[in-house]
Amino acid sequence: MEENPLRHGHRMRRSPEPSSMVIFGGSGDLTRRKLIPALYRLSQQRMIPAGFTIIGMARTPMSNEAYRDRLRAWVDKDAGNPSDSETWNAFAQGIQYMAADYHNPLIYGELKKLLAEQDVTRRTGGNRIYYLATSPSDYPDIIRNLGANGMRQEYTDGAGWIRIIIEKPFGRDLKSAQELSEIVSSVFGEEQVYRIDHYLGKETVQNILVFRFANGIFEPIWNRQHIDHVQITAAENIGVGGRGAYYEEAGALRDMVQNHALQLLALVAMEPPPDFSPHAVRSEKAKVLHSIRVFTPEDVHRFSVRAQYARGLIGGKETRGYLEEQGVAPDSRTETFAAIRFNIDNWRWANIPFYIRTGKNLAKRVTEIAIVFQRPPHFIFRQAPTTQGESNVLAFRIQPDEGITLKIIAKLPGQAMEMRPVNMDFRYGSTFGLHLADAYERLLLDCMTGDPTLFDRIDSVESAWSLMQPFLDVWGSDRSSAIPQYASGSWGPVQAEELLARENRSWRLL
Repeated sequence: MEENPLRHGHRMRRSPEPSSMVIFGGSGDLTRRKLIPALYRLSQQRMIPAGFTIIGMARTPMSNEAYRDRLRAWVDKDAGNPSDSETWNAFAQGIQYMAADYHNPLIYGELKKLLAEQDVTRRTGGNRIYYLATSPSDYPDIIRNLGANGMRQEYTDGAGWIRIIIEKPFGRDLKSAQELSEIVSSVFGEEQVYRIDHYLGKETVQNILVFRFANGIFEPIWNRQHIDHVQITAAENIGVGGRGAYYEEAGALRDMVQNHALQLLALVAMEPPPDFSPHAVRSEKAKVLHSIRVFTPEDVHRFSVRAQYARGLIGGKETRGYLEEQGVAPDSRTETFAAIRFNIDNWRWANIPFYIRTGKNLAKRVTEIAIVFQRPPHFIFRQAPTTQGESNVLAFRIQPDEGITLKIIAKLPGQAMEMRPVNMDFRYGSTFGLHLADAYERLLLDCMTGDPTLFDRIDSVESAWSLMQPFLDVWGSDRSSAIPQYASGSWGPVQAEELLARENRSWRLL
């Protein structure tokens, strides 16, 4: 039997087996913006086999040819230039379309028949990926119908596997996440379930682990003795646009903190795993989430800030306030900004705060993790007091311009003892000169090859919701206190600055 390289932590370059990917929501926004362009680029790079097959499912009646034409237009728009005809023609041969109502149990028999035909004509060998790219409200019926029609069973002779990719949000709160988990586990085994968070597919996010555990100089100082605090910023310089109705149901807490931001926190704070196997890495991340101090209602008020964007200027253009957006209730209390101070109750991180902030219509688009180190215990350069308050900072820039920066204090040339902060920069684009793979490219390929390292496990999902539940309860029940406003184009409300100022800290200037 061939040894599985993942068992020893080697995420090697591997060619996936031919398979069929059924995309529920095959004409939707996610499929248009992310899935089809990513799959086409993988095909361009010869990273998926010739037999790979896509079956798009949506409610709109459409022929296979019409669907292929629509997908090619999406690819051309994404790439910014026409697709290569030779590559596209080979890619398009494996594209099928099926008009269907996901809630109708009868259509799953037709889907099962179509998949069996692909096994013969495309030699997909019974390998299946079900991608839920629909509204989360569709998930339960799709999953139950797959189970009821016998479409969950892997071949018992070792040939043919079945996996399901579930897009966020995985629930709206702890209770709904647990209910969805029960539905999923009644049909699929945990090893078949791939809960996708595209942030984990980004190059710099993965490089956090390499930076920490492949370089002997950093891990000894990665603890409360040397680190003062950690800041995680996920800022967008756009508002909700035409997605006001969706955002009313989500808000910044559900949209960003519960998944993306807490995943980044877990990667920064996790203990070294014994190897890079999926189980080892995901178990250490889960331990971090279990160790975060749960908030009391008093803690929610004391250690968090929520706010909504008001009118302002972004790029020299005046923008609307959140309450003026289409689909937003005029008395909405949905937060477009959240800042929270977390504590991790374990040996490594005791009493070291982790600050998370995220928001819409902020000054710029940037996602960054900043490790702020403690200042020297005794400052000997008393003739140069201007730098006495500066800390060394290690910053992981996740988007845009992915890279890593280390801020140090250096002497200016000349006779006087003058100092200033300087940055030591590493940028992927300038260092390697390569086009960085899109997060979906990496994650889709990982699913095809059976590598769940960068996907969420159910215990981590439920832990994250447990941490968010006090905020949902307190903020949801508060109908009287005013929600702070911040000008669009700023870095958020003054209350977010005060959250750090109370402990003589401040947010990084980005």
